[in-house]
Amino acid sequence: MIEPDRPSDEQRQQERSQPQLGTAQTTGRYLVVFADTDGDPRPLLQSVTGLTHVASSRDFDDQRVDTSETAEADATIFAELGIAVVTVDPEQLGALQTAAEARGAIVATAPELIHHVLTSPVGGGTREPAEPRWRDNDRLTWGLQAVNAATSSYSGRGVKVAVLDTGLDATHPDFAGRTITAQSFVPGETAQDGHGHGTHCIGTACGPESPTDGRRYGVAYEAEIFAGKVLSDQGSGTDSSILAGINWAVSHGCAVISMSLGAEATAPHPPYSYAGRRALVQGTLIIAAAGNNASRPGDPGFVGAPANSPDIMAVAAVDSQLSIAPFSARSLPGRGGQVDVAGPGVAVYSSWLMPAKYQTIDGTSMATPHAAGVAALWAQATGRTGLELWATLAKESQRLAELSADVGSGMVHVID
Repeated sequence: MIEPDRPSDEQRQQERSQPQLGTAQTTGRYLVVFADTDGDPRPLLQSVTGLTHVASSRDFDDQRVDTSETAEADATIFAELGIAVVTVDPEQLGALQTAAEARGAIVATAPELIHHVLTSPVGGGTREPAEPRWRDNDRLTWGLQAVNAATSSYSGRGVKVAVLDTGLDATHPDFAGRTITAQSFVPGETAQDGHGHGTHCIGTACGPESPTDGRRYGVAYEAEIFAGKVLSDQGSGTDSSILAGINWAVSHGCAVISMSLGAEATAPHPPYSYAGRRALVQGTLIIAAAGNNASRPGDPGFVGAPANSPDIMAVAAVDSQLSIAPFSARSLPGRGGQVDVAGPGVAVYSSWLMPAKYQTIDGTSMATPHAAGVAALWAQATGRTGLELWATLAKESQRLAELSADVGSGMVHVID
């Protein structure tokens, strides 16, 4: 059972206000965050707004919120998170906010955003430093060497890791025989990856110890994989798809959720602040890409949504010299918007769609699954979850000669 959120008056005011969207796209729908996750908000939604078709994840098996069954709904409630996406006009939204204010039933509302994969940053980063500290070799990628996964005795066994992205290529031979649960939250699309980004991220977080070809590229090679498709084959998706994926992963007891996606919002997006907080209480750490909008040295960029939420761990990218990548976003002042840790994110080799099989790309998207895989190893080694796992990941990070605004606590690192 989750205790009701008790944010300060200042936090309430920030989270009730409209987010600073920057160039973020919206869908026209709204997200409503309820004060707790124990009650059934359907009567409130129906009586105040007149909505008749309200679906809830508790209506479906495995909390999966099947898009084929909710596509026609006026509102969908993600019960584990206490958040709903609703199709209402501004007048209905105002009536809902007024009614809920008197009851203390709603803590935030916000427009629904559209998110995108975070890869192929402008200007790239694949140029190797003149004197790289780490290099790929015949056995291992440079990233696995740098985070110490290559020599660790831990494998992620017994730990559930969810990667919410464009899905997984189920035909890839490197994942044959693995325990994989796949689900699509994108209307009209299966969990099969038609983009490549999701397969690459899953490979980095949880790829095999012994690939069918070439060098090892996966950190937590025995973790149980949950492949949630929340972004389409074109690489974009809505808050509702992402929150459905988070709800699904939390309900399945995933210790770690990896999200290499984002929207160009310069302030925390309230639904993710609460989703991150409520997931942590239930033992799930959400890790997200900080963003690729920097062009250093002139423009350090900013951490976008959802990584800029205070209760979601934001990951920056470093190169093989362990210097900040030129595209990697920097922290913004104020609550949220901070970089928490960093991971290998330049010239990262991992799995890709068949028949290409493997690909080398850049981005904070690539740094994030490194962090997720390391988190899985720490979860196996210590049994820690939620906030304790967050604290362990941060405390054990390798300190770098960079500003904390760039790399937070440092590069994720695991014990032998």
